[in-house]
Amino acid sequence: MKLLSITIPCYNSQDYMEKCIDSLLIGGEDVEILIVDDGSKDATSEIADSYERRYPSIVKAIHQENGGHGAAVNTGMANATGMYFKVVDSDDWVDEDAYRQILSKLSEIAGGSRTLDMFISNFVYEKQGAKHKKVMRYRKEFPQGEIFTWNDVRHFKKGKYILMHSVIYRTKLLRECGLELPRHTFYVDNLFVYKPLPWVKTIYYLDVDFYRYFIGREDQSVNEKVMIGRIDQQIKVNKIMIEDIDLWKISNRKLRKYMFNYLEIITVVSTIMCIRSGTEENLEKKRELWHYLKEHDIRLFHRLRSGIMGQTMNLPGKGGRKISVAAYKISQKVVGFN
Repeated sequence: MKLLSITIPCYNSQDYMEKCIDSLLIGGEDVEILIVDDGSKDATSEIADSYERRYPSIVKAIHQENGGHGAAVNTGMANATGMYFKVVDSDDWVDEDAYRQILSKLSEIAGGSRTLDMFISNFVYEKQGAKHKKVMRYRKEFPQGEIFTWNDVRHFKKGKYILMHSVIYRTKLLRECGLELPRHTFYVDNLFVYKPLPWVKTIYYLDVDFYRYFIGREDQSVNEKVMIGRIDQQIKVNKIMIEDIDLWKISNRKLRKYMFNYLEIITVVSTIMCIRSGTEENLEKKRELWHYLKEHDIRLFHRLRSGIMGQTMNLPGKGGRKISVAAYKISQKVVGFN
């Protein structure tokens, strides 16, 4: 069994995927790299096959009809043989020194007596043109140098969350929790992180700047104009998060609070995108989302609606919407808009 399976979802990624793959190859035989070509129309499939030929014991190229990012991650999970599982998007890359430290620590933990469910590290916003690179660290939120539980987790401030870039899951846990991401849908990385959390009992945090999250392409899914154009998909993911887990049944108080806050910020992102679009059609979608939440779980509705973010998002009229946009900066921290 490999120590770590890394899935790279690729769609028309010929211009940048090699930088991503090359950064992962230094993991050597401890790692399997699953390049999932999701129906690309460019040279992505040829590049994937060339890496498999050169590194047959490390790289596996998988080709499928286009199903979107979620379908590519699903394929990676289905084919993974590693004890742990990581997703690295094809336009991102990882830091070599941090990578080696993570593999060393995972190997040490794998040989120990305790099962580890979730491994956390830092990620860097590689924003094009930015002189100062923002780093998402968790020093204040998590203990260091030990396996810990949700009871040991400290307070998370608004705008501070565990994102796909920072997480490595135990592969078997992802299968046990029944994680399956929707096809042809963007923003499923939120589901990838969110849905397994109630199954996570043990956590380890290593304070290294591992994942390099590139921001700057005009067609990138977190580009604000692109997000507004795909608001239906953002809302779809938001509703799945509301439907899939009954947060009131989560027994651990700290985990329950964290997941309430995570759902709140995703709902804020959905809402603010509708507001930023400025169209009556999208403002109606905003109203419909909150109505859906109210109909699905009235307690959850009041919990999100009565919080400062919920109140800010739902102020009436044009003046209220201007104030709502002030909350945009918090959602920016989470999504990292272009």
